[in-house]
Amino acid sequence: MIRILLADDEDLTRGALAALLGLEPDLTVVAQARDGSAAVEAAARHPVDIALLDLEMPRLDGISAAQAIRRHRPVPTVLVTRHARPGVLRRALAAGVQGFVPKTTPADRLAEILRDVHAGGRYIDHRLATYALTETSCPLTPRELDVLRGVHHGQAIGDLAAQHHLAPGTVRNYLSGAITKLAVRTRHEAARRAWEEGWI
Repeated sequence: MIRILLADDEDLTRGALAALLGLEPDLTVVAQARDGSAAVEAAARHPVDIALLDLEMPRLDGISAAQAIRRHRPVPTVLVTRHARPGVLRRALAAGVQGFVPKTTPADRLAEILRDVHAGGRYIDHRLATYALTETSCPLTPRELDVLRGVHHGQAIGDLAAQHHLAPGTVRNYLSGAITKLAVRTRHEAARRAWEEGWI
């Protein structure tokens, strides 16, 4: 029996997925979590063979949670996502994630993927692999990426300024530059875009 840790912040999605996987004769969901931090705690408490994590979760995203879980328990990880950008795929692979699938994957195919990954294989959705080959380069400077990373984690401009030893006006200038380059309206949209592309 393959013991699964399942983490997704959407209760309905998590419950449905647990029920569908539970129908498989060799799969069982032994722990569930609704955010990345809870997934890490569950992995430390429960004997699990594989982690199935949503990419976008509160507190810790799926990639960060996968890295933290591996520090406690070296189990393979499969990420599921609605927003499968090539840059995110690159970050996931660099973090040691063995599987990366869109949420549109049928439950029976997901069960096959979990079995393959548990047996030591890897699975990357073919559409993601194709997109990765045509990925555009990041137009942002390292400093713009630094401040967008802080915005993505909820930091205010004053906190970013103190953290990077900059004046608040300088932080605003970096954010303005990033907003212009990414053709978005707000710093939050810019941070979101940078995260989705896998740049931060």
